[in-house]
Amino acid sequence: MKQSIFITTITIVAIVLGYVIWGPILGSAPKGSITHSIHQGGPLVIILIAVLFMLLCFVVERFLSLRVAKGTASVQVFFKSLIEMLRSKDYDGALAACDKQRGTTANVLRAGIERFVTVKDNKALDGDKKISFVQSAIEEANALEGPLLERNLIAMSTIASIATMIGLLGTTIGMIRAFAATGSAAGGVIDATSLATGISEALVNTAGGLISGILGIFFYNFFVNKVDAFNYTTDEAVYEVIQLFKEQGGAA
Repeated sequence: MKQSIFITTITIVAIVLGYVIWGPILGSAPKGSITHSIHQGGPLVIILIAVLFMLLCFVVERFLSLRVAKGTASVQVFFKSLIEMLRSKDYDGALAACDKQRGTTANVLRAGIERFVTVKDNKALDGDKKISFVQSAIEEANALEGPLLERNLIAMSTIASIATMIGLLGTTIGMIRAFAATGSAAGGVIDATSLATGISEALVNTAGGLISGILGIFFYNFFVNKVDAFNYTTDEAVYEVIQLFKEQGGAA
């Protein structure tokens, strides 16, 4: 629900911002200036500004979210301390360390440790069954953390594609107007103003679409690599903890 409200809010704000920038701000710029040329790109510039603003909002949101997912301290330092606690069977200390660290890796490991503490003294379960319960808890935690890491990545990819298509549409419309000015020339004299306006519209939309498209692809790949790094770190930590629990065999 919160995610849908977030997307709806920035979409509305982006459209309003796009209209304000294109209309009152760029429209009042001196003729012949670059800002006035952008205004001549036509109403599609509103959409291009809007999608660029949305993309930047998603980028900021991803940076903040991944910073939280990293935890409060270095993952390596946290994990080293955690392993020492688990080797000494200080499970309460390990759980407290996870609560203090927070973040994706700590949350996943905490679920596994908590489940192990629950089943380790159960005489009705053998070692393999206990490890199976621990792995199930870890998988459930991973299933909850994964979408949080990947949130809005699809939106970035979609914006990159849509922005390019919108830019291409603006280019086509601009060229149609330019050729229309050429075709309607009276007595062989071309209306230079109409021709220049059409070409300007085409180029402005091309540039706007490419800017959003390039940024969208760049940040999408950047954050995908970040998420992959998080997942690799978590998987590696989970493997070490599982092996340690196997060595302990679920004994008290």
